[in-house]
Amino acid sequence: MEKLIQITSGRGPLECQWVVAKILKVFLEEAKNNNIDYEIIHRENGDENLTLKSVTILLKAKILNVFLKTWLGSICWTGKSTFRKLHKRSNWFIGVFELEGLEEINFNEKDIQFQTTRSQGSGGQNVNKVNTAVRATHVPTGQSVFVQDSRSQLENKKLSIARLKEKVLEQNIIQLQKRMQETWNNHLQVQRGNPVRTFSGTDFKKNYQEKSFKKQRNQLKNELKNYKNDLS
Repeated sequence: MEKLIQITSGRGPLECQWVVAKILKVFLEEAKNNNIDYEIIHRENGDENLTLKSVTILLKAKILNVFLKTWLGSICWTGKSTFRKLHKRSNWFIGVFELEGLEEINFNEKDIQFQTTRSQGSGGQNVNKVNTAVRATHVPTGQSVFVQDSRSQLENKKLSIARLKEKVLEQNIIQLQKRMQETWNNHLQVQRGNPVRTFSGTDFKKNYQEKSFKKQRNQLKNELKNYKNDLS
């Protein structure tokens, strides 16, 4: 099972961008503790160092719904602004959402047009006189890449396909993010009073409880084992 998750500050101020960066560390740590593979697909840096406006994460595991149930929605951090000491506000909200529509991202190698040309720059006789460089264009989106890493046209073609696929995927994710960014503002107004998690303190650990489901699974196994013993 794969899920694309976005942690976003929406249009929140710098404090919310700081909270996104902090929450990301907690989120990834908890995912790791629950044997969930993850990959950061895209991140948008914040307006200051160590802040993030948003980050998109691809999660991979057999079961994700139980883990995400404790995360999806609004997250509240309670504390005084580290950027504006005299600011009276103490509750800062960010959002954790699933980016639906990942299945709509289609990439077919049949949609690629290849053009070979001589490699640019220095590199010896082969580079200057043989058409080893490859320009690959994804016709449906217009995205293109130029590859001249290798002296082999075949190797450059393989590299161009991989890089073009990554580029097209990133563009689709950015479009999904924009769509979620618009809906986030509505979610924020509705869910401010009902966050799925609340944190406080600069260490983000005071109200944080590690959500590992190993204990629940082991407890269930023991109960089933005892039940079988009773039957026998």
